[in-house]
Amino acid sequence: MIKADGKYFFLNTKNTTYAFKVMETGQLEHLYYGSLIDAEDGENLSEKRAFAPGNTVLYDNAHPEMTLEDVRLETSAVGKGDFREPMIEAICTDGSTSLDFIYDSYETFSGKKEFNTMPGSYGSKRDVETLNVKMVDANNGFTLILSYYVYADCDVISRSAKFINTSSEKVKLTRMLSMLMDFDHAGMKITSFHGKWTSEMNKSDTILSAGKFVNSSFTGTSSNRSNPFFMVSDTDATEISGSVYGYNLIYSGNHYGAVEVSPWEKTRVAYGINPRNFSWILEPSEEFEAPEAVMTYSAAGYRQMSLNMHEFVREHITRGNWKKKERPILINSWEAAYFDFTESSLVKLAKAAKKVGIELFVMDDGWFGERNDDKRGLGDWDIVNKKKLPSGLEGMAKKINDLGLMFGLWVEPEMINVDSELYKKHPEWAIDIPGKNHAEGRNQRILDLCNPEVVDYLIDVMSSVFSTPGLSYVKWDMNRNFSDYYSKYLPAEKQQEVSHRYVLGLYRLLKTLTERFPELLIEGCASGGNRFDLGVLCYYPQIWASDNTDAVSRLDIQNGYSYGYPQSTYTAHVSSCPNHQTLRITPMESRFAVASFGVLGYELNLNDAKSEDVASVEAQIELYKQYRKTLQFGDFYRLKSGIICEWSIVSRDKSQAVTMVMQREVQPNNPYLRIEQAGLDENAKYHFYGRKLEYNLKGFGDLVNTVAPIHIKQDGILHNVVAKFVKMPGETEDIKASGATLNNAGVKLAQSFIGTGYDDRVRYFPDFGARLYFTEKIDITE
Repeated sequence: MIKADGKYFFLNTKNTTYAFKVMETGQLEHLYYGSLIDAEDGENLSEKRAFAPGNTVLYDNAHPEMTLEDVRLETSAVGKGDFREPMIEAICTDGSTSLDFIYDSYETFSGKKEFNTMPGSYGSKRDVETLNVKMVDANNGFTLILSYYVYADCDVISRSAKFINTSSEKVKLTRMLSMLMDFDHAGMKITSFHGKWTSEMNKSDTILSAGKFVNSSFTGTSSNRSNPFFMVSDTDATEISGSVYGYNLIYSGNHYGAVEVSPWEKTRVAYGINPRNFSWILEPSEEFEAPEAVMTYSAAGYRQMSLNMHEFVREHITRGNWKKKERPILINSWEAAYFDFTESSLVKLAKAAKKVGIELFVMDDGWFGERNDDKRGLGDWDIVNKKKLPSGLEGMAKKINDLGLMFGLWVEPEMINVDSELYKKHPEWAIDIPGKNHAEGRNQRILDLCNPEVVDYLIDVMSSVFSTPGLSYVKWDMNRNFSDYYSKYLPAEKQQEVSHRYVLGLYRLLKTLTERFPELLIEGCASGGNRFDLGVLCYYPQIWASDNTDAVSRLDIQNGYSYGYPQSTYTAHVSSCPNHQTLRITPMESRFAVASFGVLGYELNLNDAKSEDVASVEAQIELYKQYRKTLQFGDFYRLKSGIICEWSIVSRDKSQAVTMVMQREVQPNNPYLRIEQAGLDENAKYHFYGRKLEYNLKGFGDLVNTVAPIHIKQDGILHNVVAKFVKMPGETEDIKASGATLNNAGVKLAQSFIGTGYDDRVRYFPDFGARLYFTEKIDITE
């Protein structure tokens, strides 16, 4: 709910308040963001000023008590004495750069209008209220609209800004962020997520008592180097306690999040498009929209902050036919075949996939042009490789559909190889600088989506591919970072608009295709998680989290994503071992346990797999289908991290939960383990149980000789024969307890193996071992 009177502005969600006011000088003073407070106390929230600190710049002579350098602000620019991170920078026609935005008026209404140039959050008039505050530049007459969108039910407030050139001269924007807000203290903890290819979303904490911290990307994408999502919190915040602020940006290009501490120990958060190598020329009456920034506050630690963000993304970012639809279990051909496949070999793999219960078969890279490696063919989407696929795309799709499977396809529309038919026809469509050496990436270049002709072409050629009868799914890849930013479509003075214009072109491409093909499930990918952001999630509901399918690596990767993104948005595959990215060997059940906490898929050659692994896959898929709705759309809880990692997902109605425990490495003589669940109905009664599993005798090595009547040589013929017929029994977990007990006291599991004996009361839990446990609500009388 928004309470506004032209002086005070209170934005209330279910549990939070965001407040600011118009100062006597016309600036907007930020007052408060935190747990709910009373709007009638607004005047008690302002800082009391008598004299400005020495060695500061006064805003004007009429207010000797005020310097903008020591005011908590809602927006700030260059030139009037605030030396902290500005929200806006511009170069006027006369060369001056001073801007002075003063409050003019406001409006509120139920609902939210769409942006003209990019995606944003959405909701009905019941879901969201909008506040627009109009600011006018006292120096040049420019107009700035600050927009606030209040999503009360999920405790989210988002912000955006629009710069309108209401002057009579052109202006060049050199910085246009989406939001700015100031805290009244320093020493806060910044949690950001960094990485690289196959090592995305590594959580990092920084205490900022002075100076500046920047979380940004300059790869042309939101990037795997620094995801746009970050948090600011109390230094002692935990999963379940302390103040935590979450921030994200609905944008897919270069982002910039700066946290800065002032000399007076105020902490500023400034967030939006990266100003590095950015400018935008506005003629009179033209406007520029900044992307939408998302904020949420939790007084109860990281867990509640994540639940707020997850609900917001599920309800107000993802959209279309697949928003709440259960996602199919797929098998992707990449790690099974790479570029080396034929129509018959793929059909053989698809038949094996169908037998184990897989629902969707995806043909990855290599089906078009002369694409036998990654050096050629990108761009030639209208040329099917008939040597590999003599039946063509339509024929291949029919063969897969006839098996009872959905058919999916890999594409990388934004890229082009120099060795391609498209490049021969249109070299001017590639992003590179004429006559200068080009820094190549993955043997490919980027198509110039600043050029409307290129976007129109891609709409046409992708529409042709997406119209293939029987096609149900597309994996949309993007495998290189930007270099040598240059558009041959744009004049010299607009070359610093390339990065943002590219993103706008991408959004037009995606919007058109998703509207034309609403039934198609599109999964995003950019060398894994190199473009994992809320902007692209407005168009496709799920993203390939990482090219790394190793279960141990995925613990950190998926745990990182879980802070800001619901599990329905990231996909995870079970692959073969040794793993193709790490060469690590992990148990098949552990690979499944981790992958089932994203949108599940498989990436292995079932035709070459051991019979016992194939049987395991079949059992895994049958189990996953029983709990798919909960696993994909339930509430995600991080229970424990470190050597032991525990996650749990609870259905929205709290009727069931699935909990995973995985051990990175064995701790000797450490037998006891407790699962403390979360999110269950404390007044209900539940049945908690685990799967009854059996284990390969060979996992115990030559310990078999402690019970065998004859000596068995480790890895000998007899050892292999015995292991084929004799399995070691797993432990049983089966209790009934109240939700309150499970949430607060937890469940003590069977002791793990510690070297002094083994039977069905002992948990076999080697390095990288994992378990899934299930919690079902039962009748209170049972």
